[in-house]
Amino acid sequence: MTDRSIPADGIGMHLYTMREALADDYPGTLRRLAEIGYRTVGVSGRFGHSAAEIRSYADAAGLRIVLEHVGYQRLTDDWEGALADVHTLGGRWIVVPSLPVELRTPDGFREAAAAFNQAGEAARAAGLKLLFHNHGHDFAEVDGQVLFDILLAEVEPDLLGFELDLYWVVDGGKNPVDYFQQYPGRFPALHVKDMAADGSFEDVGMGRLDFPAIFDRADRGGVEQWLVEHDAPVDPWASARTSYRSLAQLRF
Repeated sequence: MTDRSIPADGIGMHLYTMREALADDYPGTLRRLAEIGYRTVGVSGRFGHSAAEIRSYADAAGLRIVLEHVGYQRLTDDWEGALADVHTLGGRWIVVPSLPVELRTPDGFREAAAAFNQAGEAARAAGLKLLFHNHGHDFAEVDGQVLFDILLAEVEPDLLGFELDLYWVVDGGKNPVDYFQQYPGRFPALHVKDMAADGSFEDVGMGRLDFPAIFDRADRGGVEQWLVEHDAPVDPWASARTSYRSLAQLRF
């Protein structure tokens, strides 16, 4: 390891963490995140605001929106509109956050891979990139095949990248570094989420995940954005401050 650090403009917040605050005051929440030091955000939920309004709030706060989470059903339900909204937000990536339960089989993942190839073509034509966000169950092994790996094998790299959620990779029994090594360049964004000793969610830097070792190989994975996430923070603002400080001070 060397004395490298995360670029300042690479440290972001995935806004699911801040959902209660956003529901009360979307523009004010973005301003406070910028004051903490965050430079970018990933959108997850509009809370009654339009894409144009959210973009205006982010611009006013000096934050850059890099992506939005869009449900799998949008692949066939106005995908062009979803792409247009990400353009309005100023994002680079459109992210499918999970697959429906009924698709969590090898055949289901192959069906999703075919859908992602098609949707990824449309995203590329629109100047965007389709990403998939993982959960722990995506790493289940069925008949010797890891479900997640089906997407890596069956979708063209230029049509599908991944927003790798580090907590859920480890929860699924895998090592993020192995994916960076085996599939270079396919992981432009991370969800940086820590794991407590009992396996629950923890603020970044306060848990047991070895982030320096993971980030030491992030360049090979193609990582450009480190987006903080905590699924169930007791105090979202305290979590946001602690997690930002941990990433800003981290060396690897």
